[in-house]
Amino acid sequence: MTGLIRSTPRADGFHMPGEYELHAGAWMLWPERPDNWRDNAVPAQQTFANVAAAIAAFEPVTVGVSQKLFLEARSKLPAAVRVVELSSNDSWMRDCGPTCVTNGKEVRAVDWDFNAWGGLYTDFSLDQQVAQKVAEIERIERYKAPFILEGGSIHVDGQGTLLTTKECLLNQNRNARLNQAQIEEYLRAYLGVEKIIWLERGIYLDETQGHVDNICCFLRPGEVALAWTDDKADPQYEISRENEEILQAATDARGRRIKVHRIHLPEPATITKEESEGVLPVEGTLPRVAGDRLAASYINFFFCNGGAVVPTFDDPMDAVALAQLQELLPERKVVGVSSREILLGGGNVHCITQQVPRVEIRE
Repeated sequence: MTGLIRSTPRADGFHMPGEYELHAGAWMLWPERPDNWRDNAVPAQQTFANVAAAIAAFEPVTVGVSQKLFLEARSKLPAAVRVVELSSNDSWMRDCGPTCVTNGKEVRAVDWDFNAWGGLYTDFSLDQQVAQKVAEIERIERYKAPFILEGGSIHVDGQGTLLTTKECLLNQNRNARLNQAQIEEYLRAYLGVEKIIWLERGIYLDETQGHVDNICCFLRPGEVALAWTDDKADPQYEISRENEEILQAATDARGRRIKVHRIHLPEPATITKEESEGVLPVEGTLPRVAGDRLAASYINFFFCNGGAVVPTFDDPMDAVALAQLQELLPERKVVGVSSREILLGGGNVHCITQQVPRVEIRE
């Protein structure tokens, strides 16, 4: 069944489940634009293919690709990955794709307004259609939310609690007409949450203006992983310390104290001259400048059925982070995927993926 529903998920008894709950599958988009991905996106495409392959070991994966690159993408992706023709302006499925909600028996999609993170590029008309197209392909009904939101700006525990940052959701380049209380009401109405924990800021110099999925995520109800550095001279230290204090003082929707696990960041990394020169400079898009700091974080991982796919950066902290996450997630197989090419485009593994929940009955 497909179509547009005029009510809200909360009114219909739907909510967004935790990402660590069972999935029917995962969605991605194929990178293409040369003004964001270096060397005509070829290195990024290989990395996206590696991420898709890692996830496909645990659950079904679908990748949306433009007509122009369909055959090329099909040849680069594993046979187990479904490839569909789906146009987009860029490849951030987490942010322009649908957020799925469920009542335990049915899945529906929430289609948010999208403005390319407050205008990081000027034409996002194709991105604005991605959520509807995914819902059509999945044969699920859809809510249209009158509110700008990217999927990377929220994390939920599936039991009524949502994490976000003031830096992003209260940014005037998203929903300037709304105050914090009004934004909270939209989150409750369209995600079925009860308690909203507002962190202050995201990763230092994150171009999304503070997406929570790069700095903090739920590991399970009542427990979170938080990006951390011990370097007090790094601007990230104060950001992480402030967020840790907020989390330690908070309770979730069921009254539990939040247990915080620090996940240390890799060493600060910057764009190289070679990487910068590989990106086509185009007016109206965010330039990739040599020396700019990258927002690298291990928190930007993706839960899949029985697994977790984690970005790595050819950094000594990679092994430490993977081992720590494996200890924190003993019921899952933690898999690292080298992801600097995604990082160079402005995000990471979680940013390029979006899950569809699994339910008992699919209508």
